[in-house]
Amino acid sequence: MFHRLCSSLSRSSSIITTFPKSIKSPPFPFPRSLRRAAPTTLSFSSFKMSDNQPPIPSPTKQETLRSLEFHLGSPFTPDPIVPPPNQLIIVISGPSGVGKDAVINKLRESRERLHFVVTATTRPMRPGEVDGKDYFFVTRESFLSMAENDELLEYALVYGEYKGIPKKQIRESMSGGEDVVLRVDIQGAQTLRRILGNSAVFVFLVAESEAAMVERLVDRKTESQEELLVRVATAREEVRHLKSFDYVVVNAQGRLDEAVRRVEAIIDAEKSRVHQRVVRI
Repeated sequence: MFHRLCSSLSRSSSIITTFPKSIKSPPFPFPRSLRRAAPTTLSFSSFKMSDNQPPIPSPTKQETLRSLEFHLGSPFTPDPIVPPPNQLIIVISGPSGVGKDAVINKLRESRERLHFVVTATTRPMRPGEVDGKDYFFVTRESFLSMAENDELLEYALVYGEYKGIPKKQIRESMSGGEDVVLRVDIQGAQTLRRILGNSAVFVFLVAESEAAMVERLVDRKTESQEELLVRVATAREEVRHLKSFDYVVVNAQGRLDEAVRRVEAIIDAEKSRVHQRVVRI
């Protein structure tokens, strides 16, 4: 009996071990309680909405902005990140013979929103000059009266004649949103530096060489030999004041446009400063 039972189990074992490899489960069914549930596989198709269900609309731009403001805890302000730049006072100076008037006249043509202050002077009018455009030509008595009434930002006695800058022009122009350009001699620039400090931009014009500067003075033919000697000696001395200015621009012969572009670049750079200059007159 025992022998027949072992033989039966042996035959059953051989049957189990010889199942075809293609068969992954026994040919007879497991009881329901022992069956393992097949793994569930999820995919996007499982969540696909039916054709009858309307799609969820995307948030509008305004809704997105309001949501960002809500989560950040504050609204977005329309105010400029950077305030408009302050108005500037640009002081252009240099020795005689470097072309200050030529640079000023070209700058007047090429750039808007600039007011070129007309200096008051007691010197005689030169050929081609226009009163009120090139200078305000006034008598010595009128000039001294303006100085006494504190109507001038600065004034000086230059080559025996008075020159001064009226304050009224500067105030009115800056309040109107214009930058102010002052064309002064070296003595006037030194005075303005003491008055305005670092609130103004000081630009020093030079010729490409001392020889070129003297040649221009000779070519003007507006002074006698004695006066020319004084001008040349003074110009040579004035070049030494270059280091007290903020910028230097070389106005080389035949390259006026390049010099003017450099002055404009200086103005643009000043407008982009993080710490703006503040002028108080």
